[in-house]
Amino acid sequence: MHQCYRDLLRAVSLMFCSTIAFADDTAPWPYPQDVPESRPLSTGLAGEQPVDISRFLLSRGVSQTHINAQGTHVAYISTITGTRQLWVKPLDGGPAIQVTFGNGISFYHWHPDGNRLLYGADNNGNERPAFYLISRDGLQEQLVLDHSAAFRQFGQFDASGNLFTYASTERNGRDFDIYRHDLRSGQSTMIYQAKFGFYPAAWQPGTANILVTETRGEDANDVHVLNTANGNLRALYQPDVAASFSDFNWSKDGKTLYFVSNLEREMKTVFQYDSESEITKPVFELDSDSDSDIDSLHLCNNKTQLVSTVNKDGFNELFITSLDGKRDLSTSLSGEPGVLSVSCAASKDIIAVQKSSPSSPGEIITFNAKTNNVVPVVSATLAGIDPSTLVQPEVITFPARDGVTVQGLLYLPKNTTKAVPLVVDVHGGPTSQARPSWQPLTQYLAGKGIAVLDINVRGSTGFGKTYARLDNQEKRLDSVRDLVDALGYLQDDPRIDTNNAAVMGGSYGGYMVNAVMGLYPQAFKAGASFVGVSDWVRALQEASPDLKASDRIEYGDIREPKWQAFYAENSPINTVDNIIAPMFFEHGANDPRDPVTESDRMVRILRDKGQDVTYLRFPDEGHGVSKLENRVTFYRALADFLERHLMSKDQ
Repeated sequence: MHQCYRDLLRAVSLMFCSTIAFADDTAPWPYPQDVPESRPLSTGLAGEQPVDISRFLLSRGVSQTHINAQGTHVAYISTITGTRQLWVKPLDGGPAIQVTFGNGISFYHWHPDGNRLLYGADNNGNERPAFYLISRDGLQEQLVLDHSAAFRQFGQFDASGNLFTYASTERNGRDFDIYRHDLRSGQSTMIYQAKFGFYPAAWQPGTANILVTETRGEDANDVHVLNTANGNLRALYQPDVAASFSDFNWSKDGKTLYFVSNLEREMKTVFQYDSESEITKPVFELDSDSDSDIDSLHLCNNKTQLVSTVNKDGFNELFITSLDGKRDLSTSLSGEPGVLSVSCAASKDIIAVQKSSPSSPGEIITFNAKTNNVVPVVSATLAGIDPSTLVQPEVITFPARDGVTVQGLLYLPKNTTKAVPLVVDVHGGPTSQARPSWQPLTQYLAGKGIAVLDINVRGSTGFGKTYARLDNQEKRLDSVRDLVDALGYLQDDPRIDTNNAAVMGGSYGGYMVNAVMGLYPQAFKAGASFVGVSDWVRALQEASPDLKASDRIEYGDIREPKWQAFYAENSPINTVDNIIAPMFFEHGANDPRDPVTESDRMVRILRDKGQDVTYLRFPDEGHGVSKLENRVTFYRALADFLERHLMSKDQ
């Protein structure tokens, strides 16, 4: 009790001092030079080496590809106009049509009729979307749910397409309750009042039931069955050891559920649940010593085949499994390995596959599961960049000082004859994974003679349940130490100059940069933090509702004195005075996840002590930079910063 009391006093003391020191956080930002101004676009000449950064940003691919249920059209998001817009392309060979316009969209889903799509769009990155329903030709559109102060997450349409579910915080601004919306009447009805994070998933055919997931940390959830008619909720999966459940697919008769989980195991695989016997079992097992994960699952070809993607070191393979137990590896997807996402038609054997790789920003093919016929649908464009000049990563692993094995993807410049500078790139999440997808800045830096290590510190996904939880709560700083251990390992690599290294990262990766630069000030020559946390106490208290729902387990419940004391002591704002290297910061003023004041405070302190700081504070962005003109400004400034501090004049 006395220790808890001392911890509480320490936390209150630190937070009080923090409040005094930064009482003007709500005042207008006093450095107008930090608000970026758009400048004329300059691309350099085609074929010129090194390639100008703008060409990497102007390279165009697709994301979030989905085929409609009828197998006649494929939809996707493209940034070819400079913002994220919805496009639809018929699979009979007709041209693609841009369906949405404006500031850009955040998500979309096909309506079951295959003729309409529901999409969400927020205001300049505030992550509070309105919902719209639009025809696939873009000629008819209606507002379904208007903008509000609430956060929303779409669930799923029912079979008729008249109803859909979604989660929303509109009741109290914190808890995600479950709603059902009727497109015929335009009315929404709360069908379950929740606490923290409950999200609707798949409708069970022939019943009034929907699956509901309840957040249980960053990498896990529980599963419930909600009767939408009477509001009764019953638990389906609440394991003692938290597990991940996703990609729910019901059989036609609604009796068998297929899903992806790491229930009672390290790695994810495909399970099936029999609703009559209530027996759960794996559909198939990967090799007993496999360190591969199942990434995604779809029930395809008139619900007779399971199509899954397998993740090995971040690279995907496509598997097709017929429900009679036969399992075949698809070998028809040629080209370099990368990251795959899949969707399939409800009643046809057509599978739409989206592929991103180090040399492709994202392309779409269709794949016939019976004939193995592959048809290109949407190709990526590289803005005049020769793909042969792009770098493929090599997988590296190394032991951290406590014996934990850490993995990363190392991008080395081509044709180098001496040790090159290094940038360690830290992904967000933390429950995410560095993967071999299109990375514009990575390719640009490699072209300039700088190596990039895209690192998967402990806490990353794709390497098992235990690894993903090695940074939870009191273990938070162990993952920060992994960045320094990466330099120690690479010291013995003659290709890398670890004395000439920088670290960069966004979101949680931005926190990692803020932390390592203060805790290990001699390790890196420069640091670049984007939308990163500096004060965990305030960040966890003011986090968006979606994050609060998972933060309690990943970080600890910040309402408790124990965690207030821990994070009051172990936040980057308390070690910022130790930073001696030049720093680069970027933040959007509309960020609902990590408030812009998280970077503001770091910048103020460093500038007050005369530190070299570059800051881009975008007034029209949120938790990321989405607008093309802002992306060009951001990446050009970041590239200039890294080159200035890592490249000697003769390099």
